[in-house]
Amino acid sequence: MNEEEPEYIRLVEQTEIFKNCKNIVIGRGNENAKILFVGEAPGRNEDEQGLPFVGAAGKNLDKLLNKVGLTIEDIYIVNILKCRPPENRNPLPEEIRMHTPWLVEQIKKIKPKVICSLGNYSTKFFLANGDVDKMDKVSGITSLHGKPQIIEFKGITITLLPLFHPAAIIYNQKLLPLWEEDMKVVKQVSESVKNEIDIERQKKLF
Repeated sequence: MNEEEPEYIRLVEQTEIFKNCKNIVIGRGNENAKILFVGEAPGRNEDEQGLPFVGAAGKNLDKLLNKVGLTIEDIYIVNILKCRPPENRNPLPEEIRMHTPWLVEQIKKIKPKVICSLGNYSTKFFLANGDVDKMDKVSGITSLHGKPQIIEFKGITITLLPLFHPAAIIYNQKLLPLWEEDMKVVKQVSESVKNEIDIERQKKLF
């Protein structure tokens, strides 16, 4: 462990899943994008390559983004956990607690206007304002998906858009029409963000 490393990296390195992973998975896409997608945890392919959403779920996400005219260059993708849990099991509360300070640092650096939370764990983390002990009190993704809401997260105002996790569609094809509808909302929110950025740029010119 390097003593000069930031605390948020050292916290990740103290967890058991770090000791057993091949790669820390930090992020993929455009770090200057104003739309941030946040998933749950790396899977086998992600662990091998050190990049998030490069397996079957990632291909699903890319395909659905393309359907609404977006690509990986329009967004940035990260996960709640930076390392793969054994057998892709659900994240443990202590793992979320130790891994998410790095996520919070990424959010502060990227300053996204919109966060698309993929699945239950990501959505609950944001709606609990990062308090792991309060995540259980938050409703599940089934009732929240596709409904943007303005939230205060760690002092930052963000539009949160909960979405089903792309992996869920692989196992439950009935979710696909709902996902496609939700992606239309992503597109609307994306266009709104672009318009907002254009207005801000124009103001700076005068």
